[in-house]
Amino acid sequence: MAQTYGKYADFEGLRERAVALRRSGYSLRQIRDELKIHNNDILNQLVKGEPPPEWTKRPNAKDDLRDRARELRLQGWTYDRIQAELGCSKSSISLWVRDLPKPEPRYTPEEQRALMNEGLAHLRAARDREREETKQRAAAAVGRLSDRELFLVGVGLYWAEGAKDKPYNRRESVTFVNSDPGMIRIFLAWLDLLRVERERLRFNVMIHEKADVEGAERYWADLVGADTSAFYKTTLKRHNPKTVRKNIGDTYRGCLVIKVLKGADLYRRIEGTWYGIVLGADSAT
Repeated sequence: MAQTYGKYADFEGLRERAVALRRSGYSLRQIRDELKIHNNDILNQLVKGEPPPEWTKRPNAKDDLRDRARELRLQGWTYDRIQAELGCSKSSISLWVRDLPKPEPRYTPEEQRALMNEGLAHLRAARDREREETKQRAAAAVGRLSDRELFLVGVGLYWAEGAKDKPYNRRESVTFVNSDPGMIRIFLAWLDLLRVERERLRFNVMIHEKADVEGAERYWADLVGADTSAFYKTTLKRHNPKTVRKNIGDTYRGCLVIKVLKGADLYRRIEGTWYGIVLGADSAT
């Protein structure tokens, strides 16, 4: 033959043996070891045109999706409906079913929209369940916090959401503001850990004037378990008629301000601990 294969001069003889092995179910690696062919180009030439055995084919994660898409297409489903049902892209669907005949419309446009919306609702519900399961697993993995863990978490929360001293505005006081009930509960647990008496705490509700102000005041008082005497006058945010409010609904209760009386020493401990956390993180990298 015209092409020279060096030490593999008996190419046709090798090819006959390689093809026979291939047809009996050998992989390329097994053929290579059997015939002592260590040149990949020649090895591929020896079995050229012979399909690999089924057992050597890697499973494709999308095989099931492709088969299901083809099945649905044959039933007359549109690309939109298949996408809503399977959660894959239209480009993939098109690639998988392009050899199939275009189905005759089985539904009116209104029926198609209803079916598509039903599929989308099903997909959203499945994704919502997946999100919730992920959150529940993450929550369960935390377990009970040690005193040290709660202390460090509290310092981090305060440094993110609390009032801080500035060189141009000296105010070594502890004031924490947040609208998340969970954050408020953690901050109060942190103050309890530090043995800050509840009698040293003062509260203030900040809320939009068009919200349920009295309901919010009752909610925060119940959450922190404090008497109304511990609450300062509620701060109302005036309504701007040029803006559209998004903070509406039953879950909107404004923000709660927690102020620790005589908190200068506590503030210094917070700031010092925060810088210690920063240095600790730097040394860990």
